[in-house]
Amino acid sequence: MKEKILETLKKYWGYTSFREFQEEAINSILEENDTLTILPTGGGKSLCFQLPALLTDGLAVVVSPLIALMKDQVDGLKESGINAECLNSSQGIKEQKLISLKIEAGVVKLLYISPERLVTDSMRALLKKIKVSFFVIDEAHCISHWGHDFRREYRELRLIKEEFPGIGVHAFTATATKEVREDIIKQLKLKDPHVYLGRVDRKNLTYRITKRVKDGMKQITAVLDKYKDEAGIIYCLKRADVEAVSARLAFKGIKNLPYHAGLPDAVRKANQDEFSKGKVNIIVATIAFGMGIDRSNIRFVIHAAMPKSVEHYQQETGRAGRDGLPSECVMLYSYADFRLLEWMLEQGGADAGGASKEKLDALFDFCQTPVCRHAFLTKYFGQEYSGESCGACDCCLGEAAEGGAEEGQGDDSARNIVDCILATDEKFGADHISNILAGEFSEGVSKWKHQELPYYGVLGSMGKGAVRGAIERMIKQGLLERGGAYRSLSVTSS
Repeated sequence: MKEKILETLKKYWGYTSFREFQEEAINSILEENDTLTILPTGGGKSLCFQLPALLTDGLAVVVSPLIALMKDQVDGLKESGINAECLNSSQGIKEQKLISLKIEAGVVKLLYISPERLVTDSMRALLKKIKVSFFVIDEAHCISHWGHDFRREYRELRLIKEEFPGIGVHAFTATATKEVREDIIKQLKLKDPHVYLGRVDRKNLTYRITKRVKDGMKQITAVLDKYKDEAGIIYCLKRADVEAVSARLAFKGIKNLPYHAGLPDAVRKANQDEFSKGKVNIIVATIAFGMGIDRSNIRFVIHAAMPKSVEHYQQETGRAGRDGLPSECVMLYSYADFRLLEWMLEQGGADAGGASKEKLDALFDFCQTPVCRHAFLTKYFGQEYSGESCGACDCCLGEAAEGGAEEGQGDDSARNIVDCILATDEKFGADHISNILAGEFSEGVSKWKHQELPYYGVLGSMGKGAVRGAIERMIKQGLLERGGAYRSLSVTSS
């Protein structure tokens, strides 16, 4: 069988060897074990199920979350001479009928469908007429409440084990913490699954995280100047920011395209195609852009604002350097980003999807605390990190300072924060305390005459955002706590 696997690999993909865990995942599928495979972006997940589909009798069904992602995969397979199809709502009734006839005739080896389509009676009835070799759940993190792209319809995929007993189910994703991995196994009812966990660390990526200065445009263009004529993605938090950044870059003569969910479908698809095919090198986007982007030579990813979680950050930066060559990931953040995302969470809106207060706090800590970025990300996803210095992040390169403070300022700022909270009888929230310490005159400061306190403006050199960030860290460390209807700060026994 090994010879047949290598022969198929060479014939259809042109490779003579496998990447990490590809061969193990392929063998596990051929041996009809349920599997969960986590490989980083660019790690070759698709090959793990596409190849065994060619070596087994019947049809392999691939559940995929996006029409564009399905179409790109199917087009690529067809170009390689593999009989693959997708069924989705963008197709006419005639086309869907023709594909269904091909499926019944047994000429299709790989079928891509959405989770919504799989759970329809008609689709399940069609699949029960034929031999299904196995099911694949791509982007499987979408099934978990703990994941960063949770999709409710993915929860219904548990019916596979109920209605297609004895057929293997194989879950694939690029990013999953321990709790997400456990949730995927539970929700899909995987039976004694073989789990393959690729290395999270991407050694070819250099991470830099810094406070955004004003609107960040100077910092963004500085990165673009380093990578003239190279491909890159600029992620923004809001649609309006995408439009603004895209327009200002165009005004500077920097060719780019915008991408967000508010654009007409045809424009959005055209812009993604232009970028994917290399006709334009820079795309400015919300996180609506990303899944299935098949461009390996992306040299930089810029976050113009904080993303929603460490999981989002890992997934989005993972689109850089898929060809293995050195690439850079720059995040510009501010306390205002944190507050906006926190507000979204409090509103419970869809815009906060995939985030949680805990995840947001973890990301803000990541931004504020000077630790090796490679080590932090590796440990966050439950893996061991070896080595003292990665040599490929702002911290290990000596470019970062905690919260933007000068050396030795951390202890002084913490003491001033504690003293200010006690001096105001522990009756005020973080925003008011930050205003006092940063010397920002507000209605509240005026009402309570807190500009007369000796702590007024004592941390003015840090700026209000950094003071607020320090308060949030102290809360997480258990030095302060927040409570009551007005979320007042108090000092703990610690």
